[in-house]
Amino acid sequence: MSGERRFGDGTRAVHAGLPPAEQGQPFLPGPTFAAPFHLRGDDVYDERYGYARYANPTWTALERAVAQLEGGDDVTALTFPSGSAAIAAVLFPLLRAGDVLVVQEDAYPTARLLASGELAALGVQVRLVPTDTAAVVAAADGAALVLVETPSNPGLDVVDVRAVAAAVRGFGGRLVVDNTLATPFGQRPLELGADVTLLSGSKHLTGHGDLLLGTIATRDETIAAAVRQWRDRAGAILGPFEAWLAHRSLATLDVRLERQTATALALATLLAARVGDDLDEVRYPGLPSDPAHAVANRQMEGFGTVLTFDPGSAERARELFDRCELVIEATSFGSIHTMAERRARWGYDEATEGLIRLSVGIEDADDLARDLTRALDATR
Repeated sequence: MSGERRFGDGTRAVHAGLPPAEQGQPFLPGPTFAAPFHLRGDDVYDERYGYARYANPTWTALERAVAQLEGGDDVTALTFPSGSAAIAAVLFPLLRAGDVLVVQEDAYPTARLLASGELAALGVQVRLVPTDTAAVVAAADGAALVLVETPSNPGLDVVDVRAVAAAVRGFGGRLVVDNTLATPFGQRPLELGADVTLLSGSKHLTGHGDLLLGTIATRDETIAAAVRQWRDRAGAILGPFEAWLAHRSLATLDVRLERQTATALALATLLAARVGDDLDEVRYPGLPSDPAHAVANRQMEGFGTVLTFDPGSAERARELFDRCELVIEATSFGSIHTMAERRARWGYDEATEGLIRLSVGIEDADDLARDLTRALDATR
């Protein structure tokens, strides 16, 4: 099935990457477990499958599916065993000593740590900037690579991807967008001008909280070849069973997001009504009052499943978790289970002590609203 958008997102999610119909065969073939493949003769580089560190039929199907969701048949997608591996596979092959890398101050921690640690040690100049369109554009002058996460996590600030892409292109650099919070159905960075989009597929893409996965997608074959070569040499490959599970999970991406996003807006609205009473702040790009709403409304097709709120103290945040029956205290987001955590416990985000990141699952919205309301009332 072509990835072109002549079908709706739900249809594309169900059919993405499936092989042509064949009598007596399953819709989605099972995983291929193999290290070597039959490889006769000397024309080994003309064969698609020779050794499983370079390719596997199960990856191929998943990568074809992700490419279709990311933009169509002219997109190349590559998979990795985690989102962090995907980030490394973009940064290391595309940067050299003396290059300038721009990264947000609140970007995904792995990106910041790689930038300020290993990449800086190799001679890459790192510019850390706020999650602000003007700040990113100003810092992009002379940069070889700009990496933005939008919406940011956990701040939920939004960068104008079109404006940043135009500036980066004008300066001769490349733009990478971490699209994990939005997903390809909530925001399409390649259509907005980005050179690369990356995802932690452990989150919404697979959606069940049981897989680690990373993906990158690009229309630039030079970038794709460099990233693929890095993966081959580093051995940062996805197992076939994980690839098959991920592909199976893609079919429900649209329906999961539809429910989760609607519930997230309902809960954000409920919580926003308590600001000034017993909550200090609520952030969700879908709220018309949110500072990020105007830009998000222009470039996003869905506002996501994650919101943040501040109950005023770390002590109250901890008590809220104890009082909630349905909200699970855990790190990560994008799962079918509603999860929350106090972000300051990690020590690397500029978050207030009480700030809670809430990732909305697929439970009934009314049940979640009652659960949160009871916990908030009990800890007022």
